[in-house]
Amino acid sequence: MTVEQGPQPRRISIFDSTLRDGEQAPGNAMTPEQKLEIALALEAIGVDVIETGFPSSSPSDFKATRLIAESLTTARFATLNRADPADISLAAEAGGVGPNHQLQLMATGSDIHLEHKRGLTRAEGIREIVESFRFARSLGFHTVSLAIEDASRGGEAYLRPLIEAGVAEGADTVVIADTTGCLIPAEYGDLIARVRSWIPDDIVLSCHCHHDMGLSLANALAGIAAGADEVQVTLAGIGERSGNTPLEELAVVLAYKGEQLGATSTVHADRLYPAFRLLCGFIGLTPPRNKAIFGDNAFATQAGIHQAGMLRAPITYEYVEPHRFGRERLLLVGRHSGRNVVRHVIEQAGVPVDEALVEHLYEDYVANRTNGECVSTDDLRHLVLAKAAAGNPAGPTSGPAVA
Repeated sequence: MTVEQGPQPRRISIFDSTLRDGEQAPGNAMTPEQKLEIALALEAIGVDVIETGFPSSSPSDFKATRLIAESLTTARFATLNRADPADISLAAEAGGVGPNHQLQLMATGSDIHLEHKRGLTRAEGIREIVESFRFARSLGFHTVSLAIEDASRGGEAYLRPLIEAGVAEGADTVVIADTTGCLIPAEYGDLIARVRSWIPDDIVLSCHCHHDMGLSLANALAGIAAGADEVQVTLAGIGERSGNTPLEELAVVLAYKGEQLGATSTVHADRLYPAFRLLCGFIGLTPPRNKAIFGDNAFATQAGIHQAGMLRAPITYEYVEPHRFGRERLLLVGRHSGRNVVRHVIEQAGVPVDEALVEHLYEDYVANRTNGECVSTDDLRHLVLAKAAAGNPAGPTSGPAVA
């Protein structure tokens, strides 16, 4: 008997823009050497394409592109460039024209940008793209993508001929940017579906979503559902204004819901957090405590009602497993904790559970704590062990360090 298998999930290409869009945000500047370290960490994660920067914008971006181009072994790299021969020539000088270099040519995608930013007509916007593609091909570039800025506010009467012109000139990727983060998932998914219907199946369709309304991940997922092949992301979602689709959040969704979405990726999720810590060290980033995957509280629990369940079975409150993302489960003791976690600490210390000691610890570290400070279970365990060694398990407690 032959068992029929369902359709295999599509592999979604992961394009990382931490070093370009991420770095453009205030306070996020990195040296070329730091960008190289991040690029190598991203390659180890399994990212498909790493955007090095905007080579024509500064000597630093030019140098970073050259360093990264010389160092990557499995990932490809990309540069962002204006539709201008000078930009394209500099990109070729920095990273070469081989198949591992994806030259992104930025197109103006909306009437708003054509009028107020560029001072161009629609015809001029299309013409500069055609001429730029031809120039890039004349230099020998193998891989050229059409990156459409503000595509989310562009109408079909302009977007379709712009995209068709780019594809006719050899674009192998079309990037649909929700540059201002102005769409909701239904709108972005509809836009991606329409673009998918305009281009051949072998052309990669890429999503670039911003987080201005908190919808970058939701929009990217809508894009995948509508036929997108690639998502442009950044570590921790850093980027212009409120940022971009977070790499780690897309990774967790594909890890847990990939079968449902019919999508997968090559991301090694356990390598995400070390790369994030490296980034934090370079740009002084302090994430919100409640940030998904990377926040200090993402896998930490203080509330007694939660701890009681987790001490019996972590699955009661832990859907996302910390070890899969290079993190550890953390039970903290604070004013919302209960006696269960205190008993747990004593048991973990290998000391007989003495209810007098339980009450002493509970009074000092739970009931009478009036602020938001917590102590770690490790600190509390050390205190229990010290008391046991002194032969005075229920004596006065001298406070361990506050977590």
